[in-house]
Amino acid sequence: MTVNTVNLTIDGVKVQVPSDYTVLEAARAAHINIPTLCYLKDINQIGACRMCLVEIKNARALAAACVMPVSEGMEVKTNTPKIRNARKLNLELLLSNHNRECTSCIRSGSCELQAMCNEMGVTNGRFDGAKTPSTVDDIGPSIVRDNSKCILCRRCVAVCNKVQNVGAIGVANRGFTTAVGCVFNKSLAESTCINCGQCITACPTGALHEKESIDDVWNALGDPDKYVVVQPAPAVRVGIGEEFGLPMGTRCTGKLAAALRRLGFDRVFDTDFGADLTIMEEGTELIERMNNGGVMPMITSCSPGWIKYCETFYPEFIPNLSSCKSPHEMMGAVIKSYFAQKNGIDPKNIYVVSVMPCTAKKFESGREELGHDNMQDVDAVLTVRELARMIKTAGIDFAALPDEDFDEVNGLGQSTGAGVIFGATGGVMEAALRTVYEVVTGKTLDKVEFTDCRGVEGIKEAVVDLNGKEVRVAIAHGTGNASRLLDRIKAGEAQYDFIEVMGCPGGCVTGGGQPIVNASRLSYIDPKTVRAQGLYSEDEAKTIRKSHENPAIKQVYEEYFEKPGSHRAHELLHTHYIARKKY
Repeated sequence: MTVNTVNLTIDGVKVQVPSDYTVLEAARAAHINIPTLCYLKDINQIGACRMCLVEIKNARALAAACVMPVSEGMEVKTNTPKIRNARKLNLELLLSNHNRECTSCIRSGSCELQAMCNEMGVTNGRFDGAKTPSTVDDIGPSIVRDNSKCILCRRCVAVCNKVQNVGAIGVANRGFTTAVGCVFNKSLAESTCINCGQCITACPTGALHEKESIDDVWNALGDPDKYVVVQPAPAVRVGIGEEFGLPMGTRCTGKLAAALRRLGFDRVFDTDFGADLTIMEEGTELIERMNNGGVMPMITSCSPGWIKYCETFYPEFIPNLSSCKSPHEMMGAVIKSYFAQKNGIDPKNIYVVSVMPCTAKKFESGREELGHDNMQDVDAVLTVRELARMIKTAGIDFAALPDEDFDEVNGLGQSTGAGVIFGATGGVMEAALRTVYEVVTGKTLDKVEFTDCRGVEGIKEAVVDLNGKEVRVAIAHGTGNASRLLDRIKAGEAQYDFIEVMGCPGGCVTGGGQPIVNASRLSYIDPKTVRAQGLYSEDEAKTIRKSHENPAIKQVYEEYFEKPGSHRAHELLHTHYIARKKY
């Protein structure tokens, strides 16, 4: 297909770009940086912050580059005294209504507003005066919203509405009283919020952040009566390095285990074991449903953001959800039962900490359904960002750490390549197919990769031949894509046997608890792809790449659960769901 192009000049540089580009896109293609705050590539292009102002020859006024289309022969200037003064003025006006307690802000050092002030030499507010009345919403277990630090860029609103199709937040009022919030001034905890945290990763300031569990974990580590066990999720190993200056997607599995051990945890296990266990239970459940007329299609249940979305917006699909707990919840249940019994530890003294790329896991860990014997399976959830803060507080030089292995007491540190790819969209499906194919057909896969499951297309489809039976599968990531897929099923436009849904775009690698990537960098790098490649590389490096071949998985069934889908397995590894009201 021929792409129409136009020629323009930006700061004296001749540029040829597609005709549907904006001036901002054209400038970045020419490696000319134009500052932005409200702009979020492909999501929020509204020209609200006015930081991207440029001069266009023969135009009457400065134009917002993020919404100004290019045209043939256009002459643009991005760095003149008039532009610099206008940008600086706009930045000072933003600061006039901003809580400038920067040194104690959770985003200090990674705040886009702070960085822009440094770049433009804005150190004092010229327009101090009355500020918009603001509130701090910290009722919920996952997300804290502080409107005193909101700059009304609307990036969070765009992500919540356009990408996730949740609509928990919006813009209310006009003029000086304009504010981002929930309908009827409700808390996020009382809204349709699914706790995915995509609003946090979109926010350029500290107006949104995770609800911290750091003090709880420090207190547990300091309690001599607590046996504190930690387990990091697959996606953590390709995210944590960014917090310490390592390139995006760097595999830090060994350094991660070493850092956790130095923080003082009694045992350092791997949630990848829980992922392998999930495949055994979920694969068995799928086979039973296919053979015995169960509710189809079966839909994965690993993502708590997706689960809450389904419970809230598509409760009619609750029977389709796999009854399997998510991997870290399964792991927590195993630690407080099998591991405790094998090692003579009172499970009530065990404190399980999950390190997750996800803010929704904080909500999930508190669900009444996810526990046994009056104990929650998981006691605390840390995001990747929280763990990084703990490592820095402890004075640990993460990048210089030697690689160490996870603890393998009772095999709970052992995992396969199938477990590690859970962190990428399509990974759960691929891992499940590796096992289901061999169990059903009795044949050994010559090639374990199911490449049709990979990639970042919003909805993917494939057909797998299981001994002459065609199994139709689909994969969706981000609840907006999940919504479109479910609507097609409801309309009778598509039929499937097995569906994977991840609540966050790209899956766990870009979860709401991962390191935040500023909007400018997102214009030329895609964390979904880069971080996922790190997981696929670790999968390729594994000796064992199928969950059912994990010797530790075989051991836990032989010694404790008997077989996948057993009575004890259902008691500890499975759960149920509830329909939720939207408001």
